[in-house]
Amino acid sequence: MIRFLPVNLTTLLVELNDLDETLALLASLQAVPLPGMKELVPAARTLMIGFAPEETSAEEIAAGVAARDLVAPLAREATLVEVPVRYDGEDLEEVAAITGLSVEEVIRRHSAATYMVAFCGFAPGFGYLVGGDPALQVPRRKSPRTRIPAGSVALAGTFTGVYPQNSPGGWQIIGTTPVKMWDIGRNPPAYFQPGYQVRFTDLAKVKTQVQVAAVAEAVAVDAGGAFKILSAPLPPLFQDLGRFGQTGQGVSASGALDRGAFKAANRVVGNDESAVCLELMGGGFSFRVQEAAVIALTGAPCGISIRTAAGQGLSPSPYAPIALEPGDVVSLAAPARGMRYYLAVRGGFEVETILGSAATDTLAIVGPAPVQAGQTLKLKPASGLRAVSLDEAPAFEFPKAGDEVTLDLVMGPRPDWFTAEALERLATEAWVVTPQSNRVGIRLDGEAVLERCRTEELPSEGTVTGAVEVPANGKPLLFLADHPLTGGYPVIGAVADYHLDLAGQVPVGAKIRFKPLKAFSEITPNGRRA
Repeated sequence: MIRFLPVNLTTLLVELNDLDETLALLASLQAVPLPGMKELVPAARTLMIGFAPEETSAEEIAAGVAARDLVAPLAREATLVEVPVRYDGEDLEEVAAITGLSVEEVIRRHSAATYMVAFCGFAPGFGYLVGGDPALQVPRRKSPRTRIPAGSVALAGTFTGVYPQNSPGGWQIIGTTPVKMWDIGRNPPAYFQPGYQVRFTDLAKVKTQVQVAAVAEAVAVDAGGAFKILSAPLPPLFQDLGRFGQTGQGVSASGALDRGAFKAANRVVGNDESAVCLELMGGGFSFRVQEAAVIALTGAPCGISIRTAAGQGLSPSPYAPIALEPGDVVSLAAPARGMRYYLAVRGGFEVETILGSAATDTLAIVGPAPVQAGQTLKLKPASGLRAVSLDEAPAFEFPKAGDEVTLDLVMGPRPDWFTAEALERLATEAWVVTPQSNRVGIRLDGEAVLERCRTEELPSEGTVTGAVEVPANGKPLLFLADHPLTGGYPVIGAVADYHLDLAGQVPVGAKIRFKPLKAFSEITPNGRRA
């Protein structure tokens, strides 16, 4: 039975019976897309579909999916890749104990199978591999590790995977490989692509030499530029509107957290709304101007001070164009309200794009490096620009520590995993933003605990910016732009798209109240809610 579950106002989750149906639906929609369909994120037995609400609706997407053939045979990719493994994982003996096999037999069975990359998620280059020996199906660890080394070969349920970078995780580690799963200098960067065939080889039994290319770290060279960075206590990040079309490699969009403020900054200086800006937090950032320029600062209201080459002190206002001359020194103070502010420059910053975007994804480690003191920033030529905008203003009042912020919530896709008391607590509790919050997500705390009525393990499924995931501790986590593409904890709801900018500005110590827009109900293809 297929279920259609709301995720947010522009996304739904199709729950299918098994992975084969998921991959069949994915192949069908990739071959013949539905009108208005924008993005597909496959997972173990779900397919998340993003759509353009001005072109279609969740009910129309559901009707189109319901008409698709889910029993068509899957075409397998001819590409075969090999992964040499040193079977030295810290969970190898535990896996042997769980399966009732010897360590030697676990290794033999794991390296004897031919796998297929079903989909990618969790992190860039993390492939979910199927087709392994059924005897090696083991559960995730009860207590996930806070750090799993890059190259770890691991098992969870019916899947095998290789961690592409150091990250937390709960899979059972059976070995390590020197092969880089994610290399931005490779085309494509992900070693595993959906549909690839994969073989694991035991390094203890073969003489294969694996050459791992050394990657030289980028060194900032002062070769001239417009802005010389003098101080950056909290290194700013280059951001644009996001990196789209890379979900097949496990890469989410990322991008500016307050998109309204980001676009306003570009309009103030006459840029296209999508031009690259700096996203800043805190105070103490300063730079010396080496070329005449026009800048703007929007978002959380920071103090702006300029010391000119002649020694004059200026205090310009945000949301207005600011003309700079060589020798000026610009210093920014920490905002009293909000969290993030944006620095745009007329013409835009000259910065390398990665996978078609200059967005810096802090979880995936994709995008330009953070800006550091001593670095020099270059600008693009100021050509083909628009007139500066003089009527920009904040879209909302920025909250400060201690304030309460109300965020509208779309219930779904997994409220039915929680007790009635948990659903009531979600909507009545004032959840405190903790210091552990970042661009990945806002970690919340409160007196309440959101208890589940279902205790089984949820197969990994797609997540969206604004999703409110509930880990085992019962404390909600509100995903922001750098969230993982897939997650293994149930999502109880998602912040409405129009409140995402506000969510990105809620500071540590403020409180969040969630306001459900309506009770949870499944989507039905005939246009009515179940």
